[in-house]
Amino acid sequence: MQYNKVEICGINTSKLKVIPETRKRELLQIIKEGTPKERSKAREEMINGNLRLVLSVIQRFTNRGENLDDLFQVGCIGLIKAIDNFDSNLMVRFSTYGVPMIIGEIRRYLRDNNSIRVSRSMRDTAYRAMQIKEQMTNENDREPTVDEIATALGVPKENVVLALEAIVEPVSLNEPMFSDGSDTVYVMDQIGDKNDDRNWLDEIAFKESINHLSEREKKILSMRFFQGKTQMEVAKEIGISQAQVSRIEKGAIDYIKKSTDAS
Repeated sequence: MQYNKVEICGINTSKLKVIPETRKRELLQIIKEGTPKERSKAREEMINGNLRLVLSVIQRFTNRGENLDDLFQVGCIGLIKAIDNFDSNLMVRFSTYGVPMIIGEIRRYLRDNNSIRVSRSMRDTAYRAMQIKEQMTNENDREPTVDEIATALGVPKENVVLALEAIVEPVSLNEPMFSDGSDTVYVMDQIGDKNDDRNWLDEIAFKESINHLSEREKKILSMRFFQGKTQMEVAKEIGISQAQVSRIEKGAIDYIKKSTDAS
């Protein structure tokens, strides 16, 4: 992507540096294991080398009439959080992890500054619920139920549901979440299919064409459409990126559709 000479927060965006993925890995390792001085220097290089990532994300929000400088600064906060929380053992590109973090930080900013105001108490309940959810997920290796969150907060379940719904900003299913440079993953790709009837895939999966798929393709389709897992969950279990899951899934379904249409 080419950037024109635009000043954002006093930075000439056309001169923003981009560091290769191998260097990012090295820097993230230093941030995790280096001396305080080494960590500080590596962190600064990592931030400066990913400012274009922030710039690419804020392009999605330019039609909202928000000040670009403000969005860029908020996006940088998301970038810093991504750097500080990234697990270098993950077999994913940093951008795969960083983009959703940057988007989330910008959405929180826009939500808190939305003209449609949510009461402070309800917003506090929602944020506390999200913190409890993250904490319980880390402790139990699964997402807690609404009842469990409500019990931990000491509030009625209905209050938790209303609070969380009140701060959610509507998102298009076609909105891109992130890209690894070749494949874009959209919101609809992140949604698990809990359809118990399993109608359309049952009709497709057991046709003769399914036998021509690789074991990995069969496993991904089974996890996605029989077990109702999201692409992120599948990627984590198999040990590949979500973009790869998306690409394999779409390719397998296209092959099955073409085969069955021809039969």
